[in-house]
Amino acid sequence: MPPTETTTAPGAGASADVPPEAVTPLMRGLTVLRRLTDADGTLSLSELERGTGLARSTVDRVTGTLARMGYVRLDGRDVFLAPRLMELGNAYLAALRLPGLLGGPVDALADALDESVSLAVADGDGVRFVHQATRRRAMSLSFRIGDLLPAERTAPGALFAADWTEAEWERWRARRAADPRGSGFPAVPPRIGPDSEEFAARAARAGEHGWAVDDQLIEPGLIALAIPVRDPAGAVACVASVVSHTSRHTAASLREAMLPRLREAVAEWEELLRRTPPAPRPEEAPPAGLAAWTQRSKQELGRGFVESLARGLTVLTAFGEDRAALPLTAVAEATGLARATARRALITLEHLGYVTTEGRLFRLTPRVLSLGFPHLSRMPLPQIAAPHLAELSRRVHDSASLAVLAGADVRYTARVATRRIMSVHITVGTRFPAHVTSLGRVMLAGLPPKERAAWLAGIEPRALTPHTVTAREELAALLERVREQGYALVDEELEQGLRSIAVPVRDRAGVVVAAVNVAMHSSRRSVEECVGEVLPELRTAVARIEDDLRTAGRFARVPEV
Repeated sequence: MPPTETTTAPGAGASADVPPEAVTPLMRGLTVLRRLTDADGTLSLSELERGTGLARSTVDRVTGTLARMGYVRLDGRDVFLAPRLMELGNAYLAALRLPGLLGGPVDALADALDESVSLAVADGDGVRFVHQATRRRAMSLSFRIGDLLPAERTAPGALFAADWTEAEWERWRARRAADPRGSGFPAVPPRIGPDSEEFAARAARAGEHGWAVDDQLIEPGLIALAIPVRDPAGAVACVASVVSHTSRHTAASLREAMLPRLREAVAEWEELLRRTPPAPRPEEAPPAGLAAWTQRSKQELGRGFVESLARGLTVLTAFGEDRAALPLTAVAEATGLARATARRALITLEHLGYVTTEGRLFRLTPRVLSLGFPHLSRMPLPQIAAPHLAELSRRVHDSASLAVLAGADVRYTARVATRRIMSVHITVGTRFPAHVTSLGRVMLAGLPPKERAAWLAGIEPRALTPHTVTAREELAALLERVREQGYALVDEELEQGLRSIAVPVRDRAGVVVAAVNVAMHSSRRSVEECVGEVLPELRTAVARIEDDLRTAGRFARVPEV
């Protein structure tokens, strides 16, 4: 069991139990990331200084290094968590295998039951979510992947506690004595949970019956039923929960209605785990080129770049699918680090509870998810795209927008406008007919041919300017050309004097989910200048959005809005 999480800033001063080999800059960087996570992703530099106890110069160097890695974004005096940070949590989830193997079946069960279903793993004396299939209702589950909850106030916690050793119970009692209201668990409202005897009795019943119920322990109205999912060796791999509200069920009716169906589903999941053994670990992994990258970064940023922090965080990415447990040599090979450097980073990460050891093998712990994953796992596409749109607009000196397809229209979901006497005035939420916009045409061109043909057959194209193309045959040919060239340029078809160029945004599966355009008055640039000057910048911005989208969408759903 990893050590209990603490609100003490490890970077503010070394405690007596810190190993002498520990990498202090790595500890400080992890402290900054945890503070940002607890603050839901954003703090000013001054707030980080106060919250971590670090000197302002240290905060500046740490955040500068994290920004260089793409893990945070600096905007003036504010620091924001960035989607690329999720690669650390993705490494843990990939190594765990459960979200990848069971995520689809869990989602299907949530659809069939019309209730939220989650998977949780043990993390110290708490439980941490690794998958969520949430039903959208006025009153719905707001927990996120990576959120940590106190074991005593959850149904999964009772099942995990049924197997606790006396030392683990003592650790739990010490934490409860120090923090009876659970203020160290920001994902839930502070509240005094059951006492030691009551929770021990619940855990014993859970172990005996093989299921547990949370009857409004998290907050009034919220109820849950949980049963364990066991791995092929018979150990509890995770716990599956069906979560509802007292407006729909009582705790007793939820158990009566859901327990047979949940048991049937879990039996199928356990069989799936038995049929899908882990693939053998690759003998070698190509070095990541980290040493060369950190050296270049140090040359460019000087004292503003902390090499030991960057190298230490990259050690976490050595793990992943088919690389759940690694010896020191494999970690060094995967990162391109010297063995001594990798060893010191692993010692530091183990001390802080992000890594655990099994003999000579190292494994990531669920605590890796505490590094930004809860906040970032719910970040919608417009928020992911916003900084890239701002940079694009700054480079081309024209407005940049993100939109999604909404029936016969495009709907703007993010936008960065330029200040001009004569500019394009469009706000988020604005809708235009898809067939007359560059945004709509690249998204329509990305549809499968049959869907595209059905879409064209279902609309009545109308002319908005003398230049608007309205003939279906001509539109079909235009869309095929857009598909081939990968961009759309629309010239005065939506409004006279308005010219725009767009490229599609694709998700991890290569599906077009949105589009980005640059719009301007036709007097600003010719058609040739749009293609020669704006299109390369547009493609670069979209490539960066897609990189973030691929990272964010590996184990979490990215909302379109």
